[in-house]
Amino acid sequence: MAQFADGTTGHEKSSFRPRTLGIDRSTLIQYALYAFTIVLVLGPISPIIYQSFVDRPLYDTGQQYTLDNYVRLLSSPVFLEAIWNTLVFALLSTLIGTSIGVIAAILIGRTNMPGRRFLSGLLLWPIFISHLVMAFGWFIVYGPAGYITLMIKSVLGVEPWNLYSLGGMSLIAGVSIAPLTFLYCSASTALSEATLEDAARTCGSGPFRTLWAVTLPLLLPAIFYSIILNFTGALEMLAIPLVFGEPAGINLFATLLYTQGFAAARPDYGIVSTAALFLIIVIFLLLTLQRQMLRNSRRFVTVGGKASRPRTMELGLFRWPAFLLLFAYAVIFIGVPLGILFLRASVSVLSPLAPFWHYFTSRHIVAAFSYESNIRAIVNTLIIAGLGAAIGTFFVAMITVVVHRSHFRFRRSLEYVALLPRAIPGLVASMGFFYAMVIIPPMGWLRSTIWILMLAYIMRFIPLAFGALAPSLMQIGKELDSSARVIGADWWRTTRTIVLPLMKPAMFSSFALIFVFCLKEYTTAVFLFTPGNEVLGASLLLYWANGNMGMVATLSAVQIILTMFFIYGARSLFGVKFGG
Repeated sequence: MAQFADGTTGHEKSSFRPRTLGIDRSTLIQYALYAFTIVLVLGPISPIIYQSFVDRPLYDTGQQYTLDNYVRLLSSPVFLEAIWNTLVFALLSTLIGTSIGVIAAILIGRTNMPGRRFLSGLLLWPIFISHLVMAFGWFIVYGPAGYITLMIKSVLGVEPWNLYSLGGMSLIAGVSIAPLTFLYCSASTALSEATLEDAARTCGSGPFRTLWAVTLPLLLPAIFYSIILNFTGALEMLAIPLVFGEPAGINLFATLLYTQGFAAARPDYGIVSTAALFLIIVIFLLLTLQRQMLRNSRRFVTVGGKASRPRTMELGLFRWPAFLLLFAYAVIFIGVPLGILFLRASVSVLSPLAPFWHYFTSRHIVAAFSYESNIRAIVNTLIIAGLGAAIGTFFVAMITVVVHRSHFRFRRSLEYVALLPRAIPGLVASMGFFYAMVIIPPMGWLRSTIWILMLAYIMRFIPLAFGALAPSLMQIGKELDSSARVIGADWWRTTRTIVLPLMKPAMFSSFALIFVFCLKEYTTAVFLFTPGNEVLGASLLLYWANGNMGMVATLSAVQIILTMFFIYGARSLFGVKFGG
């Protein structure tokens, strides 16, 4: 053991922390990061809480505390109807999405079905595409006046389905959220103990009985985790209920917040804030339940010190039927709705009663790129996605290092605050930042800039980046930065020269994730965009409200193309894997 001039050993030197009244730069950086995280995350929630307890909007003077907003909300028939509809919608969407994801994960991850890698890529696409774009695609294909709907109706004489219903909306939402279950269950199937399945097959169980009795129970932790994520995602979903529910008079919680807070001529901010706070509490409780359910997950562990290579299960004659089933699902529910947007952007009329190739036109494309507001929306979206992803990744990387590689006294509460945005829906975050700009005069200059949108997006996606960075950091041995501390480097220098460089692969992945999610985000911009700081998602909502389907399809196609190019570039240049 090395001994220093003062007589202490290297081990004693590394564990010795002198108590001083001064604050070094490392401590200053940690406190500054902690303070900024609290302001960024809790700042937008505070005005919502305050607005729910006062009798007039925050921009008025003379507010008085009252519980009238809560009384009016809980006694409102519209609110109670929205609660019931949202619950039914979330349950059905979760059931559909979880079932699809589990079946796909088992077939792709544990069987010898052909085309598994190809299908895996197709099934993940709803993660990369905005729910708003998915809703538009479904509307054009399967809506009441949709291309395929009219085609079948012309033959059968009746409308084959009704998407303007809770069941119809739940089907679309289930397809949109299924990739989450697929991702979590795929990771779990890759670690399943193959010998348990082999034992079942040895005892005479067929492939499907083995999958049902052995493989599926081993996936329960991943299934539980994805169920909560799918349910909370359905609770805060806006696009699909807005496109298919609002025209039919079906009120859901998110659409109620949107119509009463943004689309209304005279918004009732008291009711809207109270409802938003109610939604935050419900989602927070669900996420807490999720953590409690998985706390005893050790009883599901099947991979121990004796490793075994996972083997695929033989499906025999069912190999190709299984492939055709998943392929048909991917084409009908994902490929066709997304592909039809490109066709709708290229024709003046799209109807099965007339050959579409007679109506090809560049009018929508020329019009889309002739409006300055559309150009600004595309440029602003790319700036927010690129710069926001870079800033957000570095910011969350610093949070991760403080939480897992420092002795900062508030590091546990910092982690808790950093994960809190999981419980804040995008629509509520947008409202909170809007209120903050109203009541905090120094923030007023941000109102018409893209910087307020960038801040809101970064806040929303802190948990996403934290989930990508924390596992990577925990795989880096602590002895590397400890050795730097032994020879005199402080925490900040160690972090800057050793820890962050070793985290570069994970930081590239985090950057890619945030970029894609910023590219497709729209709910966080609802209350914040103004002429001059438009983004693609908000522009799509406006064109949809005005009934301009040609422009909606064109801008949706632009968003899909941008996403495809970025994903391909991230894979080629940085080796980023989306979904494994």
